[in-house]
Amino acid sequence: MAEETITLIITRQDDPDSATYDETFKVKYRKNMNIISALMEIQKNPQNADGKRVAPVSWESNCLEEVCGACSMIINDVPRQACSTLVDKLEQPIRIAPMSTFPVVRDLVVDRSRMFESLKKVKAWIPIDGTYDLGPGPRMPEKKRQWAYELSKCMTCGVCLEACPNVNSKSDFIGPAPLSQVRLFNAHPTGEMHKGERLDALMEDGGITGCGNSQNCVQVCPKGIPLTTSIAALNRSTNLQSFKNFFGSDNAY
Repeated sequence: MAEETITLIITRQDDPDSATYDETFKVKYRKNMNIISALMEIQKNPQNADGKRVAPVSWESNCLEEVCGACSMIINDVPRQACSTLVDKLEQPIRIAPMSTFPVVRDLVVDRSRMFESLKKVKAWIPIDGTYDLGPGPRMPEKKRQWAYELSKCMTCGVCLEACPNVNSKSDFIGPAPLSQVRLFNAHPTGEMHKGERLDALMEDGGITGCGNSQNCVQVCPKGIPLTTSIAALNRSTNLQSFKNFFGSDNAY
């Protein structure tokens, strides 16, 4: 890369009720630099391209190795992780904006409560009584374990919700990530005890019928999770669950 500096155009917002505005920054280039590195340089010296001192840009990060999902943002019109996005692979100027699916708190920081509430709605966990020794847990068949492990890579980054056209302020659709987590926890030998509850939650408003099958989610997922495969499997599972509920039989599926 011949340039000694890189140009970043960042969409900023001072607080949740403020109007957005773009601000341009120049940052000294380093080889193998990622977006987080560039934001750190701005934070050290918050001065825009016109030489004016400004408030430091607000953003979130934690692990810096694409595990926590905290640094999700829109980089050159694509929702992705800032920690794993290398400057060398981006066209300049680099445009950075907060995800639009979630309310903006400040600058690039968004409130992802919508996604976390959806995970609670579908009971995306394994309820286990930890007050006494339960002994060794049940074993999962290796074939099932392999695909379940792929689903477990979800880091609740929200990128799939950002890419989904059906997740927006006018829709209560829970989005691809919570859907896929239902399949994961229903596959667990202990988690399947609550399988019916999770599937019933998916049949409520905002559940699986909200999916428009655009398949944007699987294209942007940083972990390559087979989200559309999960959604297809859950379509079948919810249909079977509806028959079970209608006939009231424990052996409906």
